[in-house]
Amino acid sequence: MSALSDLLTVRETGVDRWRGPGAGPEGKRSFGGLFAAQSLAAAIATVPAEKRVTNMHLQFLRGGEAGDGADYRVERVYDGRTAAARRVEGRQHDRLLNTATVSFSAEMAGPEHGTHPMPTPPEALDPDRSLGPSPSVPLHEFDIRVDDQGDGTDFVRRFWWRTTVPLPADPVLHTLVAVYITDLYGVDPIFAVHGHSMRDRTYRGGTTDTSMWFHRPVYADQWNLLESRSPAAARGRGVVTASLVRADGVVAATMVQEGLAANR
Repeated sequence: MSALSDLLTVRETGVDRWRGPGAGPEGKRSFGGLFAAQSLAAAIATVPAEKRVTNMHLQFLRGGEAGDGADYRVERVYDGRTAAARRVEGRQHDRLLNTATVSFSAEMAGPEHGTHPMPTPPEALDPDRSLGPSPSVPLHEFDIRVDDQGDGTDFVRRFWWRTTVPLPADPVLHTLVAVYITDLYGVDPIFAVHGHSMRDRTYRGGTTDTSMWFHRPVYADQWNLLESRSPAAARGRGVVTASLVRADGVVAATMVQEGLAANR
C-alpha cells in the first residue's frame, strides 16, 4: 500500500468512531486536506455503498499537529430511502479541530450537463515548479503541474494533478484523493489577485472552510484539472471558486473554499 493510501485509510475504534493517521514532522501544522479526506472517509464508512456522496462542507476550527493522528466521531443525522446525511467531528487529544456535514444520495435519472474547454495540456507545463513547502504531503506520489494566467481579478490558476502510484479501482479512494490534494495551496488565488502568494508569507493565510459538490466519478490516477479563481476578499477572509475537471473535459466536482487572508 502506498503512503497516500495509508493516510486516507481510517480504522474503526468503536461504534461510529474512527481514527486516521497523522503525517508530517512533529511541531508542524497538519495539512487540512488530510482532515477533510479522513472526515469524508469516516462518513462514507457508515453509509450503504449504493448511496454515493453528493456534497461535503467542512469548517477548520483549529490547526492540528502534523505528527499526531486524529479521531472522528460520526453522527447519523438522517437515513432515508434514497438519501442520507452525516455530521463528523474531528479531534486530536480531545480538542475539536474541524466539523463536517456530508450528504449522500442514491443515483437517479435526470438532466445532465457539465463539460469544460480544456486549456494547455499538462505535458507542456514545467513538472518541477513548486507552489511551496509541503512537508506533510507525499508529493513523490503525485505528478503536479501548475499554470497561472492573468493578473488582478483576472487571475486563474490551473492546477493539474494525478497520482504516480497504482491505485485500486475503488471509486471511494479516488474521491478521497481528490479531496485531499485539491486543498494544496487551495486558497493561494486570493493572494495572487494582489500579486502575492502563500509562499511569500506577506499575509496570514490558510483554509478556514471548504465545500465540494461531487457530480461524476473522478479518476485520481489520470490527469485532473482544478481551475480556480478568487471572486472576492474582505474582512480578513477571501473566497476561491473552482471546478475539478477530468481529462475528458467532464466536470467531476465543484469546489468553494474560504481562506484566512489577513495582515500580519
